[in-house]
Amino acid sequence: MSELDWAYSLNAKIPAGQSLPAGVKRYAAVVSYDGSAFCGFQKQKHSPSVQQELERALSSVANTEIVVSCAGRTDTAVHASYQVVHFDTSVFRTGRNWVKGGNSQLPDSIALLWADEVTASFHARFSATSRTYRYVIHSAGARPAILSQGVSWVRYPLNAAAMQEACQYLLGEQDFSAFRGAGCQSLSPNRNITSARVIEVGQLLVFEVTANAFVLHMVRNIVGSLLEIGLGRRDPSWIGRLIAGRDRTKSAATASPKGLYLVDVSYPLEHNIARLPRGPLFLGNSI
Repeated sequence: MSELDWAYSLNAKIPAGQSLPAGVKRYAAVVSYDGSAFCGFQKQKHSPSVQQELERALSSVANTEIVVSCAGRTDTAVHASYQVVHFDTSVFRTGRNWVKGGNSQLPDSIALLWADEVTASFHARFSATSRTYRYVIHSAGARPAILSQGVSWVRYPLNAAAMQEACQYLLGEQDFSAFRGAGCQSLSPNRNITSARVIEVGQLLVFEVTANAFVLHMVRNIVGSLLEIGLGRRDPSWIGRLIAGRDRTKSAATASPKGLYLVDVSYPLEHNIARLPRGPLFLGNSI
């Protein structure tokens, strides 16, 4: 099997007792991107993707084809301040080489933040223990001109306290069919949310949620229903009733992708993946 065949077939989880081919090393990298112009992370035939641009840049640095795997396949127009990828290659480069060289080839909307060699047992997706998303909302009478693609705009005032109260119903391991997008290929709708909160940051409202994993459109579907509560159309306990009912048709419309950011992926310390401040950058260190 060639090195590239390996990358496509076993850039997945390394089976127990197996290792990388002789001379091949595994690298991990942290990537940030503005997803506005992309069809999502995953490479598609019909439109540009983050994966396509990232593989093109890294392949240029390596002078050979590179295939990357990610921690989470963000959807069309969704952003990331902390996406993790890994790739295998027999070409040696230092972490600094990958970052500087890759960034010189990437568009302004994508940036490598960190890279280093990792063990063969590391996998960007399967080694992750949790993922954290933030959804940023601007509630005002007029739409924002600055960050128009980086925040979701709601015309009317929102009751942040009611939205925060609703968050308690999201916690724990539950069946999230009520917030599962059509076409989801996951074998189970069960996910474990360990943290969910709504924070006011200046003129912005931020919904932050951490779980072991998410089903398709789960965060945006939850946000859609939280907005109904924030607008006073539903009471906070409605979230609990939706979850118990397991019926996607009963919950609210899917929120815009504009305000959604993947901001953290957690791994066991043994993998030595860089820990960076949660984004997006314009929120500063206030939360």
